[in-house]
Amino acid sequence: MAASISMDEQREHFAYCVQLFGGTTAFSRRLGIDERAVRRFINGERPLGAGLLEDTAKALRLLIADATTAEAQITGTLTATDPS
Repeated sequence: MAASISMDEQREHFAYCVQLFGGTTAFSRRLGIDERAVRRFINGERPLGAGLLEDTAKALRLLIADATTAEAQITGTLTATDPS
């Protein structure tokens, strides 16, 4: 059974997730949400709904996939240019 977390902890974790995208502007563009709304979610002025959290999780999974692809390309480039 998953441990429940407080609303403050949930907001803090949401704010951390927003930072993983590069901040409020990048997050709002990625999810198509107004920046002011994102700030209101983080500040507790608006409640975090299940839909927003599910959309955030989905966007994080896509970010992971993008980062993994970028890492593979960098690794491939480094391997191809390694003279040893």
